[in-house]
Amino acid sequence: MAGLATALGSGAMTNTIAEIGDSACILAAGTSTTEAHPIIGYQVKKAVRNGAKLIVVNPQEVPLTQFATLHLPLKPGTDVVLLMGMAKVIIDEGLHDQNYIDERCENFDKFKESLEVYTPEFVSDTTGLPWEDVVEAARMYAENGPASILYCMGITQHSHGTDNVLAVSNLALITGNLGRLSAGVNPLRGQNNVQGACDMGSLPNVFTGYQKVENDEARQKFEKAWGVSLSGKPGLTHTEIFDAAYKGDIKAIYLIGENPVLTEANAAHSNEAMDKLDFLVVQDIFLNETAQKADVVLPAVSFAEKNGTSVNTERRVQRVRRVIDPVGESKPDWWIVSAIANEMGYEGFAYNSAEEIFNEMAKLTPSFAGINYERLDQGSIQWPCPSKDHPGTPVLHKEKFATPSGKAKLAPLEYRPSEDCCDFDFPLILTTERSLYQFHSTMTRYSEGLDELSGGEQILINPVDAEKLGIADGDLVEVSSRRGKLKVKATITRRSQPGVASLSFHFAECPTNLLTSSALDPVAKTPETKVCAIRIDKV
Repeated sequence: MAGLATALGSGAMTNTIAEIGDSACILAAGTSTTEAHPIIGYQVKKAVRNGAKLIVVNPQEVPLTQFATLHLPLKPGTDVVLLMGMAKVIIDEGLHDQNYIDERCENFDKFKESLEVYTPEFVSDTTGLPWEDVVEAARMYAENGPASILYCMGITQHSHGTDNVLAVSNLALITGNLGRLSAGVNPLRGQNNVQGACDMGSLPNVFTGYQKVENDEARQKFEKAWGVSLSGKPGLTHTEIFDAAYKGDIKAIYLIGENPVLTEANAAHSNEAMDKLDFLVVQDIFLNETAQKADVVLPAVSFAEKNGTSVNTERRVQRVRRVIDPVGESKPDWWIVSAIANEMGYEGFAYNSAEEIFNEMAKLTPSFAGINYERLDQGSIQWPCPSKDHPGTPVLHKEKFATPSGKAKLAPLEYRPSEDCCDFDFPLILTTERSLYQFHSTMTRYSEGLDELSGGEQILINPVDAEKLGIADGDLVEVSSRRGKLKVKATITRRSQPGVASLSFHFAECPTNLLTSSALDPVAKTPETKVCAIRIDKV
């Protein structure tokens, strides 16, 4: 799906947050939007109040479902089957936008042929959903435009996450819902500046603005600007780095703003990998669980103590302004990295401000070329913004896609089951979710009020499963997977479907990722944290 590389390859929304409130239909897949993205959740609720249809695709009865027109509680890991089944209904019933497909898409005939295997029996048996509900969802999405798709880690954190994203994109393309206001494919980022970090090249295969390291022209541009020779070979992904450290191929890690002791899939493996390192440096604002393992801890400043920029999930570049002086000996991240580079004798790190670094980046990055602090002081700008007189781009792909032909290629997809499947010893599926009252793994745990509101960790178990296992509400249980085990209190609730249990991953006292699988998607190398075979025993 190269035609969507500008946005989907970067994990960015094709449309703006504000447009969601004017959508006629919203398909929210693998996202508990009101919990993990409450501001975006407000726009979803606004759309529903205005009469929009809301389809929620989620194994759990997440809070968002109370606003849903239709909830599809599919078996975890079967998203491709559901989405391709919906595409088959749309095409079989003539609900697709043939003019849009003819003008803006390629490979339609092969894509249509690939849908033949997604029969009502296969889709229903695999997803656990009644075929009538799949048909209703397909008609609802195709007949109510503009239609917006929202998705999050419930789509991407699978061993076939790339296929899930392509299946989502197929739906939008065959209905003409890309390049339109209040439509699009809109992945929701998990933290406030994840988008900006990726935009700045914090990925192993790209420079800033997703310029690929294998591209000779792009690489030579950076070599000339920096006066160094650069490798054209992509580096290792997050999970692959810990695998290499475990094997002894990586001897040292410099970790900035991350807490893998709690957040890394198959955490026992990554913890052991870090213990094998010769040298571990952690740069953070708190002495978190990972920092306690470090040989050196470098104190960084919080958002309120530094100047710079942030890019949110809708590609919106915004200024960050310091409101208090740095606490203690803490320093901005860019200052610490530059000081280390200068001490090591490297040239090109004599920066005096974050603005200098931004200006250098913008000169080398076409999608940011028209953005500077002077313009940002007047208001935020959405990339791509190729020139100083360009207003920014709220909606992507309005006229063409980023391919040689300008067209998007529809993707035939085969269903691949999850790697971590259930069996006699591990008969249940664990999936993970977030709490409205906690932010990822560390920062909000220092707030007693938020801890009291969230109520600590608890595993959500369906009453049918609880009765079979002899577990009552509030019982202490042991949860085991093929990788580890932990103890946690049980909450018996119909929020979880039979056969599926749920934990968050915010609590050091109950490190959920000791259980989860690090099986990787072959393309994105994202671990399969949303599907984990477990057993539950009463303690």
